[in-house]
Parts: sequence; C-alpha cells; structure tokens
Amino acid sequence: MLIDTHSHIYSDDFSSDLDEVVQNAYNNGVKKIILPNIDSGSIKRLIDLSNSYPHICYPLMGLHPTSVDADYKEELQAMEYWLDKQKIYGIGEIGIDLHWETEFINEQKEAFRHQIKLAKTNSLPVVIHVRNSFNEVYSIIKEEQDGSLEGVFHCFTGNTEEAKKIIDQGFLLGIGGVLTFKNSNLGEILQNVDLKHLVLETDSPYLAPVPKRGRRNESSFLVYIAQKLAEVYHVPVEEVAEITTANARNLFRI
Repeated sequence: MLIDTHSHIYSDDFSSDLDEVVQNAYNNGVKKIILPNIDSGSIKRLIDLSNSYPHICYPLMGLHPTSVDADYKEELQAMEYWLDKQKIYGIGEIGIDLHWETEFINEQKEAFRHQIKLAKTNSLPVVIHVRNSFNEVYSIIKEEQDGSLEGVFHCFTGNTEEAKKIIDQGFLLGIGGVLTFKNSNLGEILQNVDLKHLVLETDSPYLAPVPKRGRRNESSFLVYIAQKLAEVYHVPVEEVAEITTANARNLFRI
C-alpha cells in the first residue's frame, strides 16, 4: 500500500476521467490520496472529490502562495470557513514562492505565518511549498516552532544541509517525480537521510516521473517513485511502501 501525500487530481486536468484516475491509483496500490487546496476557486471540486471517495481522498485546506495577492485576507477567510464545516486533515498547500514574482512577498509571508498559526490552533500538520524561498520559509518555521508544529516540505529538491534543517525542525521531506529525472542529484542527497523522514507524493498533474515524464501526472504513477526510492536505499520496494505509508498515516492521522 502507498499513500500519495500531495495530489491535485481535483483540478480541471482530470475533469473528463476523474473516476478512472482514482480507480487506477487504487488498482496500483495507492490506496489513499492527500489533496492540498490552492485557493477559494478550487475548494468546491476538492470537497466534492473528498466526499465522493471519503476513504481514499483526504482534503487539506490552505491558500497557495502563488494565489496570494492584495485580497489575500478575504481568501484566508474562505479557508477558515471550511475548517469548521468539513473534516480537514491538514493546512496546505501553503508557503512562499519567489520564482514567478516577488511583488507580494510581504503578503506571502503574512499569509504563511497566519496559516501556520491556524495549524497549531487546530492541531493540524502543514504542507509547505518552497520555491526559490528556502531561507524565508525556514526562518518563519523556526520562529513558529514551539514543539507542536509538524508537516512536510513538499517536493523537496534541496541540498543535504537544507534536508538536515528541515528534519531538525521535526518535518518530513516530500519526495516526488524529480527523484527519477536523469539530471537530478536528489538520490545522492537522500543517501544522507533516513527513510523514516520521507513521504511519497506525485504533485499531480505536474512533475510526472520517468517513464511517464512529459505526460499528465496522476496518483497511480506513485509506484515509479517508490521503485526509484527502493533503488536509492537498496531495499525492497515493500519496505519503502511500509515506512513511507506509516509516516503519512502518522502525520495526517489517517
């Protein structure tokens, strides 16, 4: 059994074959799928999917950093509304993204910190998006860590020092399709990290792993990431599945 800890299969990319995508995942051993939110525009599809497959799909609630702009406070109110209306398993996808633009960097930091506080108040884990922003994200996490904050750094592609900093703060590393790319050195970096600090993810529909690279990613492709990780650690894929599944279950309490 595998758990995809980060998938956006509720997006429009899957509007024509969503049921088939969920079934394919289940048939390939991916028995649970964690669904991080993007913004107010994605909530309905997210909730509908979670309600349609309550024992497979688990909703998170959060405001993605690339959706943070001048009206971010109104967006955050929409997120908070659903915390009282629906069973939510974490706060995400949140963080800081300085790849696309830096105009709203202060708003991104404020939204990130606010949602971390929400997570602590509600005893929920956080799923963190980091892009060209490790120092900014880590600084806030370190300030807010009071022993109750836990979560995962989604799509980890950093170096050994960054991995150690993340783990020292009590967080897990989310490992996805990048691990399988020929030009990636992630496998070498992970050799310095114990498997007990990792969870698996696809980030569907993005970052499809080899041999599906270039295609729309989906949760069933998680098996390729698990197989590659087994090669990195020189262990059976069943061991990768057992450990990463236990990590995901413990983090999201599923």
